[in-house]
Amino acid sequence: MNIYVGNLSFEAMEDEVRQLFTAYGDVSAVNLLTDKFTGRPRGFGFVEMPQQEQAQAAIQNLNGKEYMGRALTVNEARPKSDRPRGGGDGGGGGGGRRKSW
Repeated sequence: MNIYVGNLSFEAMEDEVRQLFTAYGDVSAVNLLTDKFTGRPRGFGFVEMPQQEQAQAAIQNLNGKEYMGRALTVNEARPKSDRPRGGGDGGGGGGGRRKSW
């Protein structure tokens, strides 16, 4: 099961998050996202746990738990196609300066 982990401290490291989830079972992968331009942490990531029961136990026990001074948001990750896109209508961004003639 792929698990979303949000509201992470920007100081959290993948090994530390892995250790947090390993208390509830096997962890096959941890991926903390960073900004592609600055390389700075974005404060969320994903944890992959192969056993459904263990993943559910981790979600139930860690959601809302304070970790490194922040209350975690932990839930089952939705597939990319289920996530809302930026503008609500699925259209691209717009904006910017317009030429006035």
